[in-house]
Amino acid sequence: MRRSPQETATSARRISRRALFLGGAQVAFMGVLGLRMRYMQVDQADQFRLLAEENRIKMRLLPPARGLIYDRNGALLAENEQTFRIVIRKEDASELDQVLVELERLIGLPPEEQERVRDELRKAGPSAPVTIADRLSWEAFSAVSANGPALPGVTPEVGLSRHYPQQGDFAHLVGYVGPVSDYDLSKMETIDPLYRIPKFQLGKSGVESQLEEVLRGKAGTLRVEQNAHGRIIRELDRREGDPGANLQLTLDLKMQEFVQARLGGDSASAVILDVETGDILAAGSTPAFDPNLFVRGISVAAYKELLENDHRPLPSKAVQGAYPPGSTFKMVTALAALEAGVVTPDETVRCLGHTEVGGRRFHCWKRVGHGNLNLVGSLRHSCDVYYYEMAQRTGIDNIAAMGRRLGLGQTYDIPLPGMNTGLMPDKEWKLSKRGAEWVVGDSLNAAIGQGFVLATPLQLAVMTARIATNREIQPRLLKSVDGVEQPVKGGGPLGLNENQLRAVRQGMFEVLNSNRGTAYASRVADDAMRMAGKTGTSQVRSTVVDNKNVPWDQRDHALFVAFAPMERPRYAVSVIVEHGGGGSAVAAPVARDLMLYALHGAVPPLSAYPRADQNAVSERFRALPLRDRIADGTEKSRA
Repeated sequence: MRRSPQETATSARRISRRALFLGGAQVAFMGVLGLRMRYMQVDQADQFRLLAEENRIKMRLLPPARGLIYDRNGALLAENEQTFRIVIRKEDASELDQVLVELERLIGLPPEEQERVRDELRKAGPSAPVTIADRLSWEAFSAVSANGPALPGVTPEVGLSRHYPQQGDFAHLVGYVGPVSDYDLSKMETIDPLYRIPKFQLGKSGVESQLEEVLRGKAGTLRVEQNAHGRIIRELDRREGDPGANLQLTLDLKMQEFVQARLGGDSASAVILDVETGDILAAGSTPAFDPNLFVRGISVAAYKELLENDHRPLPSKAVQGAYPPGSTFKMVTALAALEAGVVTPDETVRCLGHTEVGGRRFHCWKRVGHGNLNLVGSLRHSCDVYYYEMAQRTGIDNIAAMGRRLGLGQTYDIPLPGMNTGLMPDKEWKLSKRGAEWVVGDSLNAAIGQGFVLATPLQLAVMTARIATNREIQPRLLKSVDGVEQPVKGGGPLGLNENQLRAVRQGMFEVLNSNRGTAYASRVADDAMRMAGKTGTSQVRSTVVDNKNVPWDQRDHALFVAFAPMERPRYAVSVIVEHGGGGSAVAAPVARDLMLYALHGAVPPLSAYPRADQNAVSERFRALPLRDRIADGTEKSRA
């Protein structure tokens, strides 16, 4: 049937509108497409060029060299050693399984390490490098480098790692570094991008941790071009970072080594101070540990062994250990009593072997008593009853004030973590901390360095240095930073009565140099180097026991403090041997050896000792595990 002209015209108009609509749509689509292409290719050309460039060009951080640490004479205590490692990045790890199989063939990468790499890559960001293997041998490193085309995404790197050439001798002071952990990051307010680099090392203990920011330095940058497989084609630009500052400590390498060796296998510590500057020349703590183990990654078994050692090798006993100071505290009580005017140096007190206070009997260490003693005699014999009397006359608040004045119950401004404040108690302290009133018996115990009183070896050395000089000696550990000498702090007048101090020093002198002194056996033969000191034996049990018949950890601590020479003091020393027994028998001989080493600047000659002691001293020195061997006062290389 033929359509009418009207119908044909209507159909033609419909076709024309559809064609027009479709044509318009095509034109609009092409227009939008063209605009979009123009937008991307012209307006956004720089951005897309940049993205393309970023796919080709990679920017990486260069870890700076960590600052070195020296002793006071320029000997290295912490250095950086070159290490070889290989890393991979998530964005480049397209053929990971194949790469790991190839690495197993080349360097013997074990399956558990392969799984670790997979796990770390899953957690890592796209561009964050994951270490596949660290501390590779040169041969292994060369093998990986030579087979680069078969290892897409793997980058060989040469880095620096910390090394401690003195091993355990400075472990408690210099400390050690280790990889940044999640725990470390959680403690930081702002995170340096360097810490995101796997295996980047930061200070974990000692000076390394306290001066981390100074030692760390600033990152450099490296711009490289890589191909589609993640292989570096060439290095485009390198800007080295700023290395960390070099530090010089006040410590003396040889003296510290001697201290560690002399303390030997005991659980012990010792501090030697220069009484003019407060410089810490040595601060030993035994047993020690090799800090290099922590840098390289200590095994679980080795770490457990350190933790379970009852001699506690990990903490620094010199600054973190707090002990009842025992009779080494009697100088504090004596000076407090003298300053309070409740006794004169010549007044005598009768010791019958005990004192009765409030129905309780307080014994002297000498049960039959010392008879009449003045101040000098009380120190020479270390009479307890004399100090029980001084405590009742003086009062704990005056004794505590004198203790603080001499450096007890406080920390010092030196870069060591976890410094123990010790405890210098008074009435207010007991009421606030124990909720009880101070009683006379507390004062009697405190007067002889027992009860609540606690002190660290460093505090006891400072106390002795202040008694020796009548100046407010402040200990110093950091000598210079990048060659800039650090100031000596303190040292102003302590303000103690010089005549009273002279009496106390004379009592300390007779401890060693009177044939009735408690440390006469540890006297020095050389008149120019005579020491003044004080023995101490602090109980760790409430009852007096025979140290030979109880377990090691229930025996008394042995203590000794000294300064020398008597007339013009140069050094102060403190020694504490945990559960060592008597201070005169155990700690005093150690202190004499250390003091003589300081005075001679080397292992002391046998002539410095009484003739009767020389054979024993010679044998003892020969047995010391020193790098330099001693023979009759001369040092010879073992090599």
